[in-house]
Amino acid sequence: MVRSRALAHCGLVMLSLWLCVHSVPISVEKAKDKPEVEELEPPQSDTGLHYDRYLREVIEYLEKDPHFREKLKNANMDDIKQGKLSKELDFVQHNFRSKLDELKREEMNRLRLLIKAKHDLREGNGNTLDHQALLKQFEHLNHMNPHTFEVEDLDRLIQSATKDLENYDKERHDEFKQYEMTKEHERRERLKTMNEEDRKKEEQHYEEMKKKHANHPKVNHPGSEDQLKEVWQESDGLDPEDFDPKTFFKMHDSNGDGFFDESELEALFTKELEKVYNPENEEDDMVEMEEERLRMREHVMNEVDTNKDRLVSMSEFIAATKKAEFHEKDEWGTLDQNPAYTEEELREYEQQIANEEDNINTKTAELQKQREELERKQEELNAQKSGLKQVSYCCESAKKKGKRERSCIFIFFVK
Repeated sequence: MVRSRALAHCGLVMLSLWLCVHSVPISVEKAKDKPEVEELEPPQSDTGLHYDRYLREVIEYLEKDPHFREKLKNANMDDIKQGKLSKELDFVQHNFRSKLDELKREEMNRLRLLIKAKHDLREGNGNTLDHQALLKQFEHLNHMNPHTFEVEDLDRLIQSATKDLENYDKERHDEFKQYEMTKEHERRERLKTMNEEDRKKEEQHYEEMKKKHANHPKVNHPGSEDQLKEVWQESDGLDPEDFDPKTFFKMHDSNGDGFFDESELEALFTKELEKVYNPENEEDDMVEMEEERLRMREHVMNEVDTNKDRLVSMSEFIAATKKAEFHEKDEWGTLDQNPAYTEEELREYEQQIANEEDNINTKTAELQKQREELERKQEELNAQKSGLKQVSYCCESAKKKGKRERSCIFIFFVK
C-alpha cells in the first residue's frame, strides 16, 4: 500500500534526510481517544546509517499521529532544521509516545551491546580503545536519559541524520579512492618480487586488460534523451519514437509515490553499466561499477533535483527533459577516463603505508627486546630457584649427618 504523495514528500522533507519512507497508511477515527499502535513493516531500503532502522521506525510512528502528521504537512525545511517541528512531540498521543520510549530503550540496548563488542574486540587485539569514537554511536539520541523519548531525541535524530547523509556519498568516494590506490600499490609491490621476464609478461597482461576494458560501446550521458530512450526501448519494449517523459516516469516510479528516489534512479543506469562491466570478465571490477553507478546518480541529481531533497519529482523530471542538456549527445566519461587518484596522491598513500610499516616494525622490535629481557629474567629466576633447591637439599643432608644448618649454607656458597 502507498501513502499519499503529499505525505510522503513531507516525511522526506521533515528529516531533510532524503529518505523514501514506505510505511503502511492507517485510518484514524477521530472519535477514539486511544488509537491502536500498529506494527511496522520492515524497512524496504537502507540509508547506510548504523541507526537506519531506529530512524525509520521513529519517523513512521510519528507520521501515524494525526496532530504531528498535520504539522508535518505544513512544515518547511528551515523550521525542521531549527527544531521547531521537534517541539510538536509534546502533543503526540500517549500511545505513540510510549512506543517511542520503547524504541529508544531498544536502541540504547543495541548500542550498549555494540560498544561492548567493539571494546572486547579491541582489547583482545591489544589496541587502544577510542572512547570518543564509541560515544559518537550515541549522537543520534540523548543517552543521559535512556528511558524516554523526548524533544531532544527527535532534534538529535534530525541533526545527526542530516549531517551523516550529507557526508555519506563523500565517504563512499573516499573509500573507493583508497581501494583503487591499494589495488595499484599491491600490483606494483608484486612486480618488485618478479624476475625481469615475469615482470614484462605481467605488465603486458595488465595493459591488455586495460585496453579490453576500455573497448566498450558508447555510454550515454545519464539522464539524457538517448539514455532514457534506450531504457524505454530495451527494458520497456517500446518504440523510442513514442517516448513520453510522463509515461516513462510513472513506469519507473516503482513504489508509486510520485518521486524517483536514489535506488529508483540508479536502476535506470543498469543498461549503461552493462556496456562497461561484466562480472564474468577478468578486466571488469564490480567495485568500480558501483562507483560508476554512484557518479551517474550524482550527475543526474545535480542537474534535475532543483530543491536538493535528493528526490526527483515528476515536475522536476519533466522540466529537465525540456532543457538543452537533455539532448546531450556526448559520451559519458567512465572511470577509466577519470582516474580516482593522481600519481602524487598515490605516492603520498604509499609513503603513509611505509610509515605505518616502519611504526609496526619499530613496535615489533621493541616487543622482541621486551620478550628477550623477560626471557633473560626468567632464566635468572630459574637459576635462583635451582640454587635454592640445592641449598635446601644440602641442608637436609647436613641435618641428617648432624651438622649445623649454618655450616651447610657456608659450604654451598664456598663451592
